Formats: sequence, structure tokens, C-alpha cells
Amino acid sequence: MKGISQVLLVCSNILHCTQTSQPNFVLLFADDLGYGDLGCYGHPTSLTPNLNRLAAGGLRFTDFYCSSPVCSPSRASLLTGRYQTRSGVYPGVLYPDSIGGLPLNETTIAEVLKPVGYATAAVGKWHLGYGANGMYLPTNQGFDQYLGIPYSHDMGPCKNLTCFPPDVKCFGLCDVGTVTVPLMRNEKIVQQPVNFLELEKAYSDFATNFIVTAAQKQQPFFLYYPAHVTHTLPQYAGTRTAGKTLRGPFGDALAEFDHTVGDIMAALEKAGVANNTLVFFTSDNGPELMRMSRGGSAGLLKCGKGTTYDGGMREPAIAYWPGTIQPGVTHELASTLDILPTMARLAEAKLPSVALDGVDITELLIQQGKSKRETMMFYPTNPSELYGLFAVRMGKYKAHFYTQGATHSGTTPDADCPVFAVLKAHDPPLLFDLEMDPSEYYPLSLSGRPDLQTVLEEIRQVKAQFEATIVFAHSEMSKGTDKNLVPCCNPQCSPKPTCCSCA
Repeated sequence: MKGISQVLLVCSNILHCTQTSQPNFVLLFADDLGYGDLGCYGHPTSLTPNLNRLAAGGLRFTDFYCSSPVCSPSRASLLTGRYQTRSGVYPGVLYPDSIGGLPLNETTIAEVLKPVGYATAAVGKWHLGYGANGMYLPTNQGFDQYLGIPYSHDMGPCKNLTCFPPDVKCFGLCDVGTVTVPLMRNEKIVQQPVNFLELEKAYSDFATNFIVTAAQKQQPFFLYYPAHVTHTLPQYAGTRTAGKTLRGPFGDALAEFDHTVGDIMAALEKAGVANNTLVFFTSDNGPELMRMSRGGSAGLLKCGKGTTYDGGMREPAIAYWPGTIQPGVTHELASTLDILPTMARLAEAKLPSVALDGVDITELLIQQGKSKRETMMFYPTNPSELYGLFAVRMGKYKAHFYTQGATHSGTTPDADCPVFAVLKAHDPPLLFDLEMDPSEYYPLSLSGRPDLQTVLEEIRQVKAQFEATIVFAHSEMSKGTDKNLVPCCNPQCSPKPTCCSCA
């Protein structure tokens, strides 16, 4: 079987083989990055040479989905292989003072890999809760080490902070009335407010050191790098990329992310483990269109962040593994949900004893064969048992049972995207052929088309069968907030929030 290296498998059949070495995993997770934002996905002015290099040497996905059109639930599903309705990370996102978080009884990728000897580290945006005494931080969710901001970096006042050199202040007010954004090392605040100009350098140094150290110990590793820089605001960049692109602040921020990706790839090469490492890149949700040219691009897809149209949940994705994954493009269906079971398979780790929504896509990656994923479910930002799924994709067809716009997707000419496009039920559902019409512009007519009526009936059955398996976990967001929980490097200081600074 061409493409399987001695690093991972020695066999003629992937299902019957002998493991010779556990692979390493690097998971790159962009923030608010749209389907049309990368050079390798067609953007004419984005400067992403390192991601382009991964795409040219790896497997690029055209039909890859996240599980939610906003941050926290999407991240929960990525790390657990389960829809956010099962874990309770809904509706919306978690905040610095949120009482809830990713439940500790949920099993993350890191917790799957640690029992089989993996070193684990997270660097960047966590956004799965802080909680009392930092109970929801990555170090309590299977990660040996963590450096990063525990939530979104706009969740703290940024008006007087510097985002671009030499002293260009951050765009937008960000959240006011709370503490400035902290940088944490494991459970300890090491900087508050964070220095955005030096943040990516700190992340790069941390990631590089982790890779080199694990390689020296000959220990397999899992590095999770959820980036901040392309989030709607405040976008930032240091001296190495600021002003270097044709796309303005968003382009500079994207180039900063790409630069860190390049540093990580160089570290893998230097440590001699590049050929034994699966690098997987994707994004948490679609772009923030309300920021217009300062935000991302969904390309030819409809709407963006906050919506269940493809622009909100269909993401760029690349799998790179020299000698094991052959360069190419796949149109097979896959999702962030599939990453946990795939990594577990490759590491020969035990899957958690819970209902998983992800499928193992090892054969798709290594043989470029068919995907085991046949359907994708679309929940809105505020899922409920009353409405259930808003849309279902089966094969090339997607049916919308409900549609709704979002503030995140405002300012676009498409009237279906902004928040003014109120919740609307569709009976029969709107049916699209995403191979012929990826922009979801032209609903298919069922009149005189018994074949399409059959497709729609099959989708209805798939929807009903799936919803019958879902037990909505208690919402973590509904646990409310407590201002005393927000992280402050001087816990006893007064008056908060202005006194929370250790810069």
C-alpha cells in the first residue's frame, strides 16, 4: 500500500499490520478563519507560504466541517469528538466569569493519548472555561503543559493596548468592565495584560521547546495550537509580519499565524521527527463578516460566523505527513469531530466509553479512499431540543429545516446573513446540491423530481435517527457567571478590575 512509511506501519493491508513507532500529532486550529482566507484556497493577497506548503505536500480538504458556528462549542467538539449538545458547551460561548466549562468527565484528545505514553501540550486560545481556581484549564483536561490566554483575547479591555508596532493601538473597544487579558503558564498568570506584540514569539518558543524536548526523550507527543490572531478583534502582529502583507491588519495577523506554523514545522525538521508527525490544520468556525474588510472571507460560500450556512461551518483543512499522506485534494466529507477517533486509531489508544460523533478517517488520509462520514449535522449557536438540528448534509445534498442570520454575518449584501434574517422554518426543507451549488443560492425544486423527494425523505430519516440518540446535557453556559472567578494576578487587589495588572 503506497504511502505508508516505516515510521508508522509496516504492512500491505492497513487493517492487518504491525506498529513500529507511535506517530506524533500537531493540531493547528485557527480562529474565525474562513473558507476563502488562505492562498491555497484561492485568496489573492493572503500571505500564507507555510500553510500553502502544507497544502501542496499534504491532503487538502474541500468538504470539511466544524460542529458549531461559534468558538467554545466548536472547540469542545474538536477535543472530545462529540457534538456540543452532548457535553453541554452551549449556547454561545464561555466568558472569563463563566461558572461552567468543558465538564471534567468529558474525555479530550490529550486524555486519550496520555495513557499510551504521549507528552501533551496546549498553546494559545483555550476558551473552554476557567472556573473556580482554574478548574477547567488545560492542565486539568489532559495537557501536561499550557501557555496561553484561557479565553478569547477580546474578552478584556484593549483600547489602550498595542496590537501593531511601533505603537498602533488595538482596533475596537473589546470587552470593558472586566480584567485585562492574562497570559497563563499552566495555572499561573505570568503577564497581565498580555503583550500582543510578543505573544506569537512566546507561543513559538514554547511549542518549539516542547517538540525538541519530547523528541530528545524519544517520547511521542501531541501539540495543540489554537491560535488567536485572526479572531475578529483585536487582530495583532509583531515586527516580523506587521505591514508586510497587501491585505491590511487581517492579512498581517494571518501572516503572523502562518509564521508560527513555519516555526513549528522547522522545529519538527530540526528535531528529526517531521516524517513521524501528522500535522492537521483547520479552523473553529467561519469568518466574522460584520467586520467587512477587517474580517475573514468565506470565499464562494454563503454567510459566515454564527450561521448554519456553509460559510459558517465549512472550513479549510489540511493533513500533512511526509511519506505517509500523499499530496492531493479530497472531496470526501470530514469534520473536526473525526480527529479524536483518528488520532486514537493511529496511536493505538483506547476510545472513551461514551457516544462519539466522530469517525476514524485513517483510510481517507493514508489511502485517499472513501470517508466513513456520510452525514454532517448543523446546530445553531443556541441549540435546543425544541428545534433540534437546523440542517443536515447527506452526501452532496444539504437540507435546511430552519435558517437564521447572525450579527457576526452582518454587512453582507446577502439578506439571508444578517441578524435581521429572523428564524424561519422550512417545510419542505430547502434542499441544495452542494457540488453544483456550493454557495447555497439555488434551492432545488421537488416538483416532478421523485429522486429528490426520495433524497429528502432519507435525510429526514437520518435526522430523526440522530436526534433520537441525543440527550442534551445540562448547559454549562446556563450555570451563570460570577465576577469573582475572573483571573487576576493579584487576587486580593481592590478595586477590581482596574487593579488586575502584573505588567
